[in-house]
Amino acid sequence: MEQELVSIIMPTYNATKHLGSSIESILNQTYTNWELLISDDASTNKQTREILNHYKNLDARIKVFFLPENLGPACTRNKSITEARGKYIAFCDSDDRWMPNKLEKQIAFMNKKDCCLSFTSYFECDENDNECGIIVAPKQITLSELKKDNKIGCLTAIYDATKHGKFLMPTIRKRQDWALFLNILKKSGTAYAIQEPLAYYRHRKDSVSTNKFSLIKYNIKVYKEIFGFSDLKATLYFLLIFMPSYLSKVVKNKFLYILYKLKQAPFSSIK
Repeated sequence: MEQELVSIIMPTYNATKHLGSSIESILNQTYTNWELLISDDASTNKQTREILNHYKNLDARIKVFFLPENLGPACTRNKSITEARGKYIAFCDSDDRWMPNKLEKQIAFMNKKDCCLSFTSYFECDENDNECGIIVAPKQITLSELKKDNKIGCLTAIYDATKHGKFLMPTIRKRQDWALFLNILKKSGTAYAIQEPLAYYRHRKDSVSTNKFSLIKYNIKVYKEIFGFSDLKATLYFLLIFMPSYLSKVVKNKFLYILYKLKQAPFSSIK
């Protein structure tokens, strides 16, 4: 059976330390019919451009777009999505890594489920590649459940662009991935997950997502822009619905990671 094309979206900005390993994790995929679309958000260091040109010349499946000005992660990803030719749209940031069988397993899973959006569990690691946690994906998630808080890791998400067309990232500065998944589920209803971890998410000290307090206003903004909530309703929804759901998720994932480390067994045995 012929493999469908997967378009992988990767934004970069002054990414040097981990960019090579992220691209290598895609080159090492057992599923081979992919294109990697890298949009660089006007990086100010020449090393990023050198790394990108090296890989672009190394493999014809890698395409690089150098943006003339800094536009932010949403617009940068959207440049790649616009250029994408694949049936499937996948996401991998320039400091994250995929396991070699991620695409093979996930595309087979999507074909079996006939779903529009899928995602997986993933491991967390620090800047030195030391594993430090796990995020466990629910088996499936509906729009109403995703509305409570984002349980889909962007580095694991893949959507089928032939079912409801291409979806672009909403052009908000942060939390645009959550807003994207909400828009997809408005059309498709349910997303399905592989509970096996198939990627590594890297925590960086300078990462936006590391400072959760800085994201509060952007979480509230998602409710206002995607659902049309007033300032008061969005704030109350965040405090009364989002925060309890988010904290419960954090506690559950920490508990599951402790079990995983204690058992030292394949993840499937502790679901």
